[in-house]
Amino acid sequence: MQLDKIKGKELEQLFEAVLKLNTMEECYLFFDDLCTVNEMKSMAQRLEVARMLREKQTYSQIEEETGASTATISRVKRCLNYGNGGYTMALDRVGEPEKA
Repeated sequence: MQLDKIKGKELEQLFEAVLKLNTMEECYLFFDDLCTVNEMKSMAQRLEVARMLREKQTYSQIEEETGASTATISRVKRCLNYGNGGYTMALDRVGEPEKA
């Protein structure tokens, strides 16, 4: 894991803040203040690329549908195959039914 390279007080504060968000509206408000529109779109695009790669879609299909570069698609694929499992965990959870 490469996580030791990025761990720190500021990042833990950020993650704590994200974990305290309760609604989609709160997420929109927080991330709108925190990130530029392009940063949010880039993160959302990478998650969508990961979803499409898991569905075995081709690079050309992904590039056409998302506008992602082949470099971005390759990076996401590398993370899916050799990363920490974050994409897989998040996508699996997004697909779970809501808890009451």
